[in-house]
Amino acid sequence: MFKAIAAPQDPMILQFVPILTQACEILREEYQRYCSGAAFDVIQKNDNSPVTQADLRVNTFLTQALVDISDLPLLSEEGQEHERRSWPEFWLLDPLDGTKEFLHQRPEFTINLSLVRGSLTTFAILAVPEQQLIYFCAEQGLPYKYDIQRDTWFGYEAAPTDQRIAIGLSQSSQQKPKYVDYLQHLAKLTEYTEFKAGSAYKFCMMLEDQVDIYPRFHPTSEWDTSAGQCMLERIGGGLVDLKGRPFIYNHRDTLLNGGFIAYKNNNMKNIALQAVADMQAEH
Repeated sequence: MFKAIAAPQDPMILQFVPILTQACEILREEYQRYCSGAAFDVIQKNDNSPVTQADLRVNTFLTQALVDISDLPLLSEEGQEHERRSWPEFWLLDPLDGTKEFLHQRPEFTINLSLVRGSLTTFAILAVPEQQLIYFCAEQGLPYKYDIQRDTWFGYEAAPTDQRIAIGLSQSSQQKPKYVDYLQHLAKLTEYTEFKAGSAYKFCMMLEDQVDIYPRFHPTSEWDTSAGQCMLERIGGGLVDLKGRPFIYNHRDTLLNGGFIAYKNNNMKNIALQAVADMQAEH
């Protein structure tokens, strides 16, 4: 949960407030244009995933904004990656995480931006344009939330734990047998409720105490998880592979992630990974 506070004085956060505010406004404009039925460009990438004029417009804006304030290279979902393995420090960007949610007119899409040093994420931003909210994680300390409309800041504060566990799932998860199998094994360990939402938006729901565990068995990329993982780790949770190892960044030949479990605290981690182990033991 978040509690109202005075504006943080972290220079990097304050530098990014107007940049992300403008990026959110761009995406809001594009979303309204798309929902109105106006002409709107959508193409298929080589992996058959969609990319829209909204992805590209926000990518262009943030790419230039980062050039203006930083000498570090940028690895973006909509950019080039051939030199990335030589970068000890860089920005990692997904200008529109949840393109499919966008195209289905579900406002559960985000902008993901993080700073990776070595193999670890040290600074993170998750913006939710349609809610006009921006979550920040400075290089030290707990996450912040900024309400654009009200120009109000909030600081993260741990909330009392609920007895019933909330599981965050993608809209299409129940069409995939692995999720059905996992939930059946989880049900043997604990009672739970389900919430369905778009990709990185589920990390925001975890920060807001709406979701405790987010299992993922179908592909993501490093720009999908870096910012969310950083924020969860700061509040005592995390994101690990199916063997319990935290994700690291820019240290593999591929940017594709394997399956993972995101969790809000260590108790949730233990329950979530036990369900994975039970599922794997049965197969």
